[in-house]
Amino acid sequence: MSDYKLGTRCVQGGYTPGNGEPRQIPIVQSTTFRYATSEDMGKLFDLEASGYFYSRLQNPTNDLVAAKITELEGGTAGMLTSSGQAANFFALFNICECGDHIVASSGIYGGTFNLISVTMAKMGITATFVSPDASEEELDAAFRPNTKAVFGETIANPALTVLDIEKFAKAAHAHGVPLIVDNTFPTPVNCRPFEWGADIVTHSTTKYMDGHGTALGGAIIDHGVFDWMAHAEKFPGLCTPDESYHGITYAEKFGKEGAFITKCTSQLMRDFGSMQSPQNAFILNLGLESLHVRMPKHVENAQAVAEFLYSHPKVAYVNYSGLPTDKYYEVAQKYLPHGGCGVVSFGLKGGREAASVFMRELKLGAIETHVADARTCCLNPATSTHRQMNDEQLKEAGVPAELIRISLGLEDKEDLIADISNALDAI
Repeated sequence: MSDYKLGTRCVQGGYTPGNGEPRQIPIVQSTTFRYATSEDMGKLFDLEASGYFYSRLQNPTNDLVAAKITELEGGTAGMLTSSGQAANFFALFNICECGDHIVASSGIYGGTFNLISVTMAKMGITATFVSPDASEEELDAAFRPNTKAVFGETIANPALTVLDIEKFAKAAHAHGVPLIVDNTFPTPVNCRPFEWGADIVTHSTTKYMDGHGTALGGAIIDHGVFDWMAHAEKFPGLCTPDESYHGITYAEKFGKEGAFITKCTSQLMRDFGSMQSPQNAFILNLGLESLHVRMPKHVENAQAVAEFLYSHPKVAYVNYSGLPTDKYYEVAQKYLPHGGCGVVSFGLKGGREAASVFMRELKLGAIETHVADARTCCLNPATSTHRQMNDEQLKEAGVPAELIRISLGLEDKEDLIADISNALDAI
C-alpha cells in the first residue's frame, strides 16, 4: 500500500483479506503448526521456504502487524518483540558481540541507558555516550575500531531532546556502521527516521502505537539500505556462515533488504524467545488503526499545556520542542514539522519537595510509569524510572530531581490545564 497516504496505511496496511477471509487480522493463537511431511518442515528450518513451525520465532498475526509498521516507517522488513526494551536489545545485539563497542546518545531513556551501560557491558560490549548536542568532531571522536552501531532516540524519554538524525547518520556511515533510532515518541506519523539516514528503527509499541495501556510490545524495522557486505569484516554475524543455522550467510542469501531481520528472527528470537503474543499483536493493530487520528490530538494538548507551564511563576523551565524558546525548536522544525509527541517535561522552582506536592495534588494526571496513553499520566523520573542513576548521571541525561514528566492524553485540554493549575497552587 505504498501509494496510499499514511492514514490509509494505519487503517489497512499490512493485511489485505482475500475473498471470504476475515476482515480483521485474525488471532492465530497457536504455538505450533502442522505439516504433512518432514521434508516440508525441513525447508522451513533451512530457510528455503516461508511459513511457520513454532510461534517463538514467528506467528502469522505478529507478521501481519509487523508488516503494517514496516509500511508506516518505509522499511523493507520488520518484526515484533515482547517489549520496547527487547527491541532495542535485539537490534543492538544482532550486530554486536563480546569485544564490540557502541556509540550512543546520553539523553536516552534510563532503562535503555542501563541496558547498554550495565547489562550489555557484562556481556563484553562497551559503550561511549555522547551528548545529543555533540559537535561533528566530538561525535567522530567517540568511535573506535570496534564500534558496530550508533544508537539514539528521535525524542528522548523523558529529557525530550531531539536527535539530529542526519548528523548522527553521517557520523555512523563515515565509520561504516548503521544508525539505530528509537522512534517511539513521534511514531511514523510525526517522524520517519529512514528519510533522514537512519538504518534501523525500533519502537516500544506499548506507547502511542497501542495508545491505551493494554498490551506490552516492541518492534524492529529495517530500512533495507545498509550494505552489510561492504563492511563484512565488521559484521561477521551477518556476512559469514552461521553454523548454528545450517551455515547460512544472511547477507548473501537475503540481501540488504532481509538479512538483518531474518538473522534477528532465526537466531536471537530462537535463543531468547522475547516474542510478542498474538493477542497483544491483535490489540496493537487496533491501536495502529487510529494512530494518525490520535497523534495530532496528543500534540495539541501538549502544546497547550507547555505554553501554560511556560508562563507560570512556579515553573523554572519547560522542555517541549514545540515552544519557540526551546533549545530544540529549530531541529524539531526540521524533523518534526507537525509536532513531536504528547509528552512535556518541566522543572519546579521548589525542587524535589515541590515536585512531591505537585504529584500528590494531581487528579486527572495519574502517577504511572507509563507515557503515550489516551489517559494523562505523570511521573517524577528521578524517583522512579531513572532511580538507578546517580545525580551526575541524572543531570547528564537531562532528568534532574525537580523534573516532572507529564504525558498528555486525549482529554479536553481546558480540563487538563485546570488540573495542573490546581496542583501548582498547592505548592
